[in-house]
This record gives sequence, structure tokens and C-alpha cells, in this order.
Amino acid sequence: MTKTSRRTFLRQTFLSAAALTGAGLFVAGEQAFAQPALVRGNRQRGGMSVTSQEFGKTADGKTVDLYKLDNGKGMTVEVLSFGGIMHSVNVPDRNGKTVNVSASLETVADYEKARPFFGALIGRYGNRIAGGKFTLDGQEYTLPQNNGPNSLHGGRKGFDAVVWDVTPFEQRNSVGLTLKYTSKDGEEGYPGNLDVTVVYRLDTNNRWTMDYTAKTDKATVINLTNHTYWNLAGHPNSNHDHILTLNANRYLPTDTTLIPTGELAPVAGTPFDFRTPHKIGERIHQVEGDHFAGGYDHCFVLNQGRRRQMTLCANVYEPTSGRVMRIDTTEPAVQFYAGNFLNGSLKAHGYAYNKHGAFCLETQHFPDSPNQPKFPSTVLKPGEVYHTTTVHTFSVK
Repeated sequence: MTKTSRRTFLRQTFLSAAALTGAGLFVAGEQAFAQPALVRGNRQRGGMSVTSQEFGKTADGKTVDLYKLDNGKGMTVEVLSFGGIMHSVNVPDRNGKTVNVSASLETVADYEKARPFFGALIGRYGNRIAGGKFTLDGQEYTLPQNNGPNSLHGGRKGFDAVVWDVTPFEQRNSVGLTLKYTSKDGEEGYPGNLDVTVVYRLDTNNRWTMDYTAKTDKATVINLTNHTYWNLAGHPNSNHDHILTLNANRYLPTDTTLIPTGELAPVAGTPFDFRTPHKIGERIHQVEGDHFAGGYDHCFVLNQGRRRQMTLCANVYEPTSGRVMRIDTTEPAVQFYAGNFLNGSLKAHGYAYNKHGAFCLETQHFPDSPNQPKFPSTVLKPGEVYHTTTVHTFSVK
């Protein structure tokens, strides 16, 4: 089957699906999920489906497809092959009203021009690397400086700005997508040919799972994450009334360019203490003047048990809608970003994205780890397997 006919076939095909039936099956470490089964034929099961259609083309003429995953229980997620972008996450409130709770733009050109990282897969290294440089095995590597003096989210053309190869699949209680991309040796300055696989799953319990795997043929650094901007009330609204809990006793203070100082500081007695529920806007003014971030843009160190075990990361409750989002992850940290740099210049769907109009909770390793040996290592060597998992569970109360 040619690539064109395969795309047409997938657009015309409804895919039934399923997945894991309990949180205990989200396995960390080297043990990955069972291999998904590729669905062929026109079938549906339990109201679940995956459909696809062409969304547009990139500036260099590559076709971008949009995949819609429906769990048959009122939740749908739309994903673009461009950047692996979660284009919409549609979740019902306590009254059954469904709205998109993730920030999105309208066209491929919008995503390419603005690169706001809305909903995108981030790599090869999520977050910042100081000075756009790091040394590995005695060799210094230079990266694009695309965030002041630092390199941010993989450089000028990170994983958020490439077209991924996407294959829909089914499992017993979920629908999903397998996304693949090979980052070539030297791409954006990083060493090694890196083969990346990301599996998205939407199950019948309103769980959204992101499973990341990567292998390299040369020692490199890697820190994959997702950069969805959330607002559980829907857009446009402020995020200030969202009630956030973070499972973190410590956070990473930063310098004026948002590079960690190396200290793992206690959150106790500071506006960074979300160990008990607090509104995002309750104390945000206390960090407004700390540096140019203008609010929260900090990495929190999660209280993990055994390394690579699934750990509670965060819980977010939006009182007006009743929507709840719980995040569990195998990652050691989460970057909490309060949308400080949104300034109204990005417009879509008839409204503007204003400051603090959305927030991000990016599960990941620590920023600037390649330059900070006391941080958990982000080095991946040939023969090793990079594997992390993050699960978002949506509910209401």
C-alpha cells in the first residue's frame, strides 16, 4: 500500500480500541507496555473510534494529518502529526458539558509561525540548557541559543516542529496512536541518531497516557516531555482559580535566565508550597518580582519512592466546572509554568491567550542537567533504552 493510499485508508477507517484497565499496569523502567495491535478494516467497539483527516501542509509542503480519538465515554482528543500536538482535549464538566481544556491554534501555519509549544511533544531536550552548551565524554556540543543565552525545548526546530509518522492502534479498552521520529546525528547540535517512539492512549476511564521510548547509536542527552497549556474551565479564562496540589517537598531556584542554581530548596514557608491545595493565583504576586518570569516557571522535585516507579505528580481542580485532572508519572520532576509569557498576541477561535490564561505541568528531568552533575543524569548511551510514562486522569466532583 502506498503512503498516499494508506493515508486515505486511515481517514476512511474507524478504529476500535482499548488499553490498560488499571493503574497497576502502567509499568516503569525497562518494561514497556504490551505492543499495540494495528487495526485494519472498518470496525468499532464500545463506541470508541479513531478517525483522521488532512489538517493542512507545512511550509515545505509536508502533509499534516489530524487524528481524533474518542473513548465512547464523552472524552475526545485530537492530535496532529505535526509536533505530535494535542490539538484539543475535550472533557465534560460536572453537568456533562464538554469543552476543549487545552490551548490550540487554527492552522499549521499558525503553529509554525508562533511555535508556542501548545500541546506539543518536546525534544530532544525539554526545558533549558545553559549557554546552549554541554560537554559529554570530553567533547563540547553547541546548541542554538533560542531563549536569551540558553537553548530551550530542543532548539530552533525541536520535536514540536517536525512531522511525525503516526499509526493508529487498538487495545481492549482504549484507542491510541504510535508516533515515531528519528532525530539525525547533529540535528540542532545534539549527537547521535535518536529513534523516538511516543505512544498516546485514551481509555474508557478518561485516562490519557503518554509513553516515551528512545534509543541512540551515540551517547547523547535526552529529556522528552509534553507542553500542553491547560485551562480546565475552558478558554478564555484566567487560571488563577484553579486549585493545585503538587507532590513536591523541594523545587529548583533559578537565576535571572531561568537556569537552576543547583540548589534543591525546600518549598516549606514559600509561595512554592503546593503540598496542600492552593489556588494558582493565591500567591503568584509573591513571585512576580523575583525575576523576569513574572510568576511560576519552576521545576519541582517530586517525592518519589523507588526510581522510575509511577508517582503522584499533581492534582488540579477547577471549582466552576468541577473538572479534576490528576497526573502520575515515572519522571523525577515537573515544570510548573503559569503562562507568564502569554501576552494576548496569540489569537485563535475568536479570543486571545492572555497572561495566566493557561498553565503547564511538564513532567520531565531537571533543566540543565547536562551541566549540573549533581542532578539526575539525562545521558543516554548506545544499548540503553530511555523510557518514561505520564498519565493524566480526568474526572469531576
